[in-house]
Amino acid sequence: MSALFDHYPPGEAFDEMVGPEGVRASATSVVQGLERLGLDELRSRADYLRTTYIDQGVTFDIGGEERPFPLDIVPRILPADEFAHVEAGSKQRVRAMDAFLDDVYTEGRCFTEGVIPRHVVASSPHFHRAMWGVTTPNGVRVHIAGIDLVRGHDGVFRVLEDNVRSPSGVSYVMTNRRAVNAALPEIAAQHRIRPVEDYPSELLKALRAAAPSGVADPTVVVLTPGVYNSAYFEHAMLARMMGVELVEGRDLVAHAGHVSLRTTRGLRPVHVIYRRIDDEFLDPAVFRADSLIGCAGLLNAARAGTVTIANAVGNGVADDKLVYTYLPDLIRFYLGEEPILASVDTWRLEEPEAREEVLDRLDELVVKPVDGSGGKGIVIGPRATPEELERLKRQILRDARGWIAQPVVQLSTVPTMIDGELRPRHVDLRPFIVNSGNDNIFVLPGGLTRVALPEGELIVNSSQGGGSKDTWVPAGRRPVIAPVAAAPPPRPSSVPLSEQMLSRVIRHQHEQQQQQEPAGEGAPC
Repeated sequence: MSALFDHYPPGEAFDEMVGPEGVRASATSVVQGLERLGLDELRSRADYLRTTYIDQGVTFDIGGEERPFPLDIVPRILPADEFAHVEAGSKQRVRAMDAFLDDVYTEGRCFTEGVIPRHVVASSPHFHRAMWGVTTPNGVRVHIAGIDLVRGHDGVFRVLEDNVRSPSGVSYVMTNRRAVNAALPEIAAQHRIRPVEDYPSELLKALRAAAPSGVADPTVVVLTPGVYNSAYFEHAMLARMMGVELVEGRDLVAHAGHVSLRTTRGLRPVHVIYRRIDDEFLDPAVFRADSLIGCAGLLNAARAGTVTIANAVGNGVADDKLVYTYLPDLIRFYLGEEPILASVDTWRLEEPEAREEVLDRLDELVVKPVDGSGGKGIVIGPRATPEELERLKRQILRDARGWIAQPVVQLSTVPTMIDGELRPRHVDLRPFIVNSGNDNIFVLPGGLTRVALPEGELIVNSSQGGGSKDTWVPAGRRPVIAPVAAAPPPRPSSVPLSEQMLSRVIRHQHEQQQQQEPAGEGAPC
């Protein structure tokens, strides 16, 4: 055992770096590099890492307060064969959700074939009837996805939930890599780690591929709620790295079925909107009339086929945690394949037998709202007070469809620098997937590792005070994933321009005048 881990406490969970026999083979070279530095030097570099993030303004909003995003200095090592499994399973899952969402808003074969009850989708708060019949130019509804994975005692990755509305966190993957490379240059240089810098170019390629037909050089914009949004740092970073405009709702105008950007030279047509605004606030003419951050008329333009909104409006149906329980069956139905990634066992509380069992075991299980995000509303039974459990029971009886239950998963741990010492902390993994259509799907190597910093804490979400790690996937020959067994194919069935925006427009126009040709899909970022 390395001296760094002489006092590393063994835990009940699966530790990804230190096993029962010592440091795992996949982490040996990294641990040797950390050992050469020594604990004192590692502490010094961890302090440098924190200072770097403060100076660079890498922040996240927690409770209305802007704070530096905690980054741990010890990287997480994800062996190539494990990532290949995650990559294949993520692609499969995105393909199935894309087919499901297209079906939900058009034919509805999954209902007539009995794969999923119609009321499960119709009662979802994220199902929008206004999107029925609206198709996308290249057939893609899930342009960007983030799939949350966890590992239990057996070390097997399982899907905890899906995020196909506006998944956030990819900016931290890229900033984490730069920061850790700077903090541990001698260790990073000794390892061939698959890069993460390709993400902006892959995202831009997918957005351009989603443009309305007949548009050879589409105008792409990133739509943000504004500087007070918790993920504004990411919005600005992605827009800058893709070389596209970062806009707010007041910068856009929708008229006669088209969307345009206000500029000092008049209106400029917009063809693709990478929106980072929730459905409810996107178009006040269709959803919340009091929204001040959207643009009235966006959905009419999407329906007319003159603009593409990514991700598509109404995708939240697939995020619904009750729909999540049907994903294995949906994969079999649409793809004729067995799921590559397993799911966490889940009780559907709208089913009487499941509800009765869960109510008898509330103090043993984790209960979640089906439309929750960021760890909000989750009740971990073993840690809840009798009063909290009683209140939860009343909520379940009042709205059983609004809740699901899962066993407590002891998330895997990775050594983390806590108060100058290495301690095990629970982690999850969010791979980011970019879908350009025609089975051209890119999975960012590694993804975002989120860390629950308090001892024993299982909720890793950044909005709940969690931190992150750089995730290293060693480069090398990719292992072959065994083909999944095919199932029988399904039976056929019948505002004024702001000063900030003005400066952006003038700068952009100046850059355009200096370039004879627009940047292509592979433009460096």
